[in-house]
This record gives sequence, structure tokens and C-alpha cells, in this order.
Amino acid sequence: MSDRILVVDDEQIIRESISFILKKEGYTVTEAANGKEAYEKLLADSYDLIITDLEMPEMKGIELLDNAMQFNPQSLVMIITAYGSLDTAINALRKGACDYILKPLEFDELLVKIRRLLEHKKILLENQILRREVSRQYDFVNLVGRSPEMQRVFDVIQKVAGTESTVLVTGKSGTGKELVARAIHFNSLRAMKPFIAVNCGAIPETLIESELFGHKKGSFTGAVMDKAGYFKAADGGTLFLDEISEMPLQLQVKLLRAIEQKEITPVGTSTPMQIDIRLIASTNRNLLAEVEGGRFREDLYYRLNVVEIKLPSLAERKADIPLLVEHFLEKYRKELRKNIKGVGNDVMLLLMQHEWKGEIRELENIIERAMIFTDGDFITMQELPEFLHSEPRMQLNGTSLEGAISDFEKQYILAVLRKHDFDKEKTSHDLKISLPTLYRRIKDLGITQ
Repeated sequence: MSDRILVVDDEQIIRESISFILKKEGYTVTEAANGKEAYEKLLADSYDLIITDLEMPEMKGIELLDNAMQFNPQSLVMIITAYGSLDTAINALRKGACDYILKPLEFDELLVKIRRLLEHKKILLENQILRREVSRQYDFVNLVGRSPEMQRVFDVIQKVAGTESTVLVTGKSGTGKELVARAIHFNSLRAMKPFIAVNCGAIPETLIESELFGHKKGSFTGAVMDKAGYFKAADGGTLFLDEISEMPLQLQVKLLRAIEQKEITPVGTSTPMQIDIRLIASTNRNLLAEVEGGRFREDLYYRLNVVEIKLPSLAERKADIPLLVEHFLEKYRKELRKNIKGVGNDVMLLLMQHEWKGEIRELENIIERAMIFTDGDFITMQELPEFLHSEPRMQLNGTSLEGAISDFEKQYILAVLRKHDFDKEKTSHDLKISLPTLYRRIKDLGITQ
């Protein structure tokens, strides 16, 4: 469909000349002889571009511009003006017009301006669509999990997303810390601004200051040009510092200043630069232990840990494994173009029993690998990696999958309770769940001593 353009001018020869030229270029053109007529057309239809004179009877171009901005903010408005009315044209630009062209009209110049404006509009719309898609992809409601542990995580994300507070996401490698950071960003007021993720452990210690804060040309060997750095790249948006515990001590004080003063100083200059970011950090270590060991600054720890989101391991949320399996099946059905319906019950029970040292990342890799080798409708034991075959298997008893999950959870908790002579504090520590959670599961599963 061609772009729709409304041409508004009380001088018939100018209006018809513009219309003739634009139609030859393939645009869909509508004419209006004055501002009031154009206003009525705006009420009835929408246009990609409005080209209007400023001085017209019944309704001037400035008033038409205001109405266009009200009824269709995505419409572009170009002003036609005489050289002596440049002040009025500048006022129109301040009110939202995108460009202007002077009389007498140069049609080649007019066409160049129109192409540039419409192409710019197309790019903006594509970016908005892409950001909406990314936002939906990382919306917190699409994070997988129905377990109480994950519901608490969702609740914290929902409450903290709309604030500007610094967040510390903790948990084992592979539990989805970056996904949580993205969910916070894309549900915040900064959602349409950049989200920049930086793995602090992946940058050499000699370069990390320059990578984060930027540098000036000639500030060190190899600095052949100015570099903005990740803080500046995230300006207006969110900066996610993954594995923050890997940051060198001497750089931690500069990070603290950047958070508190909202300014950074690039390497090679003494002039601070203002920045506006929301900071989210993550770690798979115990940061308090790092503080006590002198490897992490205490003041920085408390500045980062305004809100902590602790991600449970798969051992703490085994009931979510079937949901995660279905999530990854759906993901790789599209990527691998395979219509695999699911996994066999014996496969699911084995996945429930496995000790996931690599957490969710390991589970995803196993599902992806199995789908590559599966030719039938369901993933079978044959498609699983060899090391899984050697693990002890639970015998099938014909019960439903939900019942099998509950039976497994009950037997597993009972075994750990017996191991500790029913000492519930030691059992909760061993299971890596809170004591209240253990008591709740004992009651729900009907476990008796």
C-alpha cells in the first residue's frame, strides 16, 4: 500500500501541482483547499504525511497542525511557507511539524524531503514493533514457573519494575538472572530505552574501566579514537552488570560514585559526564562472604542490594520442570521446524530425578539436543545423552504425571528427613528450601514421622 499524503493549500495551482507530482511518484494523494476542509478529512481518515500552507482562510496551518497532532500523533506534518514567514515556520516546528519548504517550491527538493521523512517514519515504526516484540518476549508473566518459590520472584519483579531502585539478582549460574533483569527493564518506564548487558567476568581487568566508562583518544596505547563505554550506551535505559563479584576492587569505588552521583569520568579525562541509568547487578557468589573476605566493598554491596531477588535452583523448584520442558519444546519446535508433541513419561520422570548442576541452561541444552535426534512424535530415552541412561530410574506405576511428581517429591523429602532423623532445620538446609516451605510441603504431601 502506498503512503497516503494530504496536500492543503488555498492556492489551487500550488495544490494541484504538488498533487500531480506526488501521484506520478506513486503516492496516494488527497487535496484540501483550506484548513477547515483538511480538518474534516482528518476526522474521517488518517494520513502518513500532511503538507500544508500556513496562511489560509477559515483555519490557519498552525491550528491544523495542532489538530493533526491531537487526532493522529503519528502523522508527519510539513509546512509550506514564504521566506518572510520563517519565524512562523520555526514556531510550527516547535509545535511538532517535521520539516518545512519555502516558496517558490522546488519540486525535486520537495520529493527528497518527503522520501526522507517517510523512510524515517517507517524505521521508527519498525523499531516500535521490534521493541514491543522484545518486551513481550521478556515480560515477567512469560517467565516459566508455578512453584511458590517462583511466584515470589514474580511478585518482587512486578513490584520493583516500576521503580528506579537498584536491584541485585542472586542465584546459581544457569538459573536465569539475565532474564529477570530483562523482565524488570521491559516492565519499567525505561522499556523503550536501551538495555545493555555486560559480563564483568568476561572483560580483561586491564580493559574493564575503559569498557564501562569509556576513554579519550590517546589515553593509552591502542586508544586510537574516543569510546563512549557501556554506561553511556545505556544512558536513559538499564545497565545490567552480570557477575558483579568479578569487578576489581580498585574499580568498585568508581562504580559506587557512578551510582550515587550519576556521573562517570572516561579514562584520559578529568571532566565528569552525567548519565541517567537504572542499574541491575547479578552474582552467583555470596557477596557478604566476599565483603568479609575483603574482595568486595561493603558500601558498594549495600548500595547494590537495595532489593535482592534470589533465584531458586531447580532442586528447589522441581515441580516447575514439566513446565520448563514444555517451554523449551515450544521454543525449539519453531527453531528446528519439528512438530514434536512432548516427552515420554519415563523421560519426564528421569528429568525430574536428575541433579541439574547446570540448572535451567543444562535442561534447555538436553531438550534441544533430544529434539535434533528425535524422528517420532515424542522424545524417548534413546534420544537422551548417554550419561542420563546410567542414572537410577524410578519405576512407572501407571499414575498420572502430576501424581508421579507428587510421589517423587514426597519420597525425596521423606528420605532426607530420615537422613537427618527428622531434624527439619537440617533437612530444609539440605534441600535448599526455607523452613516454612518445608513445613508447608510436609503438610501438603501428608508426610508423617
